[in-house]
Formats: sequence, structure tokens, C-alpha cells
Amino acid sequence: MSYQVIQPPFTLNFTEMTKEELQEYFAWFQSILEERVSELSAHVREDSLTSNWEPDHSPSSVEVLGEWLSRHVSTRPRTQQEQEQLTAGLSHPIAVPDYDLTNESFSLGMDIGIYFGLTLMKNHPSLRWDQDLKNKRFADYGQPIIIGFGAVPLNPVRIGINFAYGFASKKQASVRVREVYDVWSAKAQ
Repeated sequence: MSYQVIQPPFTLNFTEMTKEELQEYFAWFQSILEERVSELSAHVREDSLTSNWEPDHSPSSVEVLGEWLSRHVSTRPRTQQEQEQLTAGLSHPIAVPDYDLTNESFSLGMDIGIYFGLTLMKNHPSLRWDQDLKNKRFADYGQPIIIGFGAVPLNPVRIGINFAYGFASKKQASVRVREVYDVWSAKAQ
């Protein structure tokens, strides 16, 4: 079976989308959650080390996903244009890696973020999906977030993509996924 990369029917440039487009994106996102977990699950099971993995929403299942992703994340070289876009307008120069995630690894990060969020929600029924459309300067403006942790919401897709970047850079150990899960789980109210 071949893994199907997620294909959002939107630009994902959240600050430039209209509120109506953002609401449509939120509805689309919620409609594909189980499909993406199924896609991820089938792909994870293709690996002989995780062929018995079950998406049972247990904390240990999240830990296995971290181990799996750390072995399957891949990168591609960034183009000169991408490098320039990332550094344009920076007031202080920062080092920008000359690589980025492949489309598949980006998609895997999104799928793992979805599973991460759903696992938190399964284990903490007080959590729920939300979308903040009030302030375009909010880092997660227009994106699906989970609320119920107090003042700070969780963007699970951002978390999943950050795991992928961390594993690609070799600066993050696979246990980090479980550690982050435990931190957010402790914050659930």
C-alpha cells in the first residue's frame, strides 16, 4: 500500500484567508481526522518494527509513533528562492537550514499531530477542538487548536510538524513525542 500525502484544498496561508475560507478549512479538517489516522496507521504497519501497532489512543501508542517517525522522516534541499523567502525581512540574521521536509514527511508530521491531539482528547474528555479567528497576530490564527489546558491552547498539527523537523535535524530523540504528550496531558483540566 502506498501512503497518500494529505492534500488540503486550501492555500494554508491562514492570515490571508477570509473568515469564511477559514471556517471551511476547519470543517474540512474535522471531516478528515479519522481518514488520516487510518492512512497513518496503514503506513506505520508497513514497517516490520511496528507491524502490530494499533491506533488505540494510549500514551504508549504515541511513543511508538515517535520511534517510527524518527526512522521515516526525510528531507530535500531547499531552493535558493525558498532560502531567500525565509530570510527576507528579518531584522536579525538567523541560520536557516538548507533543507526542508519532503512533502511526505510534512504530511506524516500533520498526521502524527492529528493522532497526538485525538489521543489527548480521548484521554481527557474535557478537551475540544476550536478555531481562533479574533487576532491575525495570534500564532495559530485560523488553525485547528485544542482548548481545555487553561490559557494556552494546543496546535497539534504544529506539534507533529515540529517533531518531524526535530527528527530530521537529528536534534531530537524519539522519546520527545511521549515527553511532550505527558506535559500536555498534565495540563489538561
